[in-house]
Amino acid sequence: MTAAGILGLAASVSLLSGWRLYVCVFVTGLAMRFGWVALPAHLHALDVLANPWVIAVAGVGAVAEFLADKVMWIDSAWDAVHTLIRPVGGALLALAIVDPADPKWQVIALLLGGGAALLAHGAKAGTRALANTSPEPVSNAALSTGGDIATTGLLLAAFASPWAAVAVAVFVLTVAIVALALLRGLYRRIAR
Repeated sequence: MTAAGILGLAASVSLLSGWRLYVCVFVTGLAMRFGWVALPAHLHALDVLANPWVIAVAGVGAVAEFLADKVMWIDSAWDAVHTLIRPVGGALLALAIVDPADPKWQVIALLLGGGAALLAHGAKAGTRALANTSPEPVSNAALSTGGDIATTGLLLAAFASPWAAVAVAVFVLTVAIVALALLRGLYRRIAR
């Protein structure tokens, strides 16, 4: 895998962790365990994700998040708790993806991975908090289900090809930035 592909994969996984950390760990673990993705040899640090215990715990976390994310206000409480967990998880996943022989890239991956996960998490949490103000219950479930499908599909695409990983990273980053910009404008109008 080229340097661009590795950075794209690290960025994709970090950004997607800001949306659904447990799904990222669960899908990555399953993909590794069953050979759905052939990761480069230097990514042996990710081997722990293929451990059945890690997959099971991530699966339980994914189910809990799936259920919590469908209920208005519980989703915002869940997001509040995960404001620290998701960026740390995204940073650690990005760190595990880069070559451990070069400490410079490890530090860069750790910093950018955590920042990317926090950015994506902020966009998700802000969007969901805004959806909670809507009196109808459908928008919450629709946003949550869309997030579940998008995260899983984009994660699998990122693992399928290095160039897809770069495209996924650019796409998720763009969505997060646009969402935050729109939320900022909306909150400013509401505050007036």
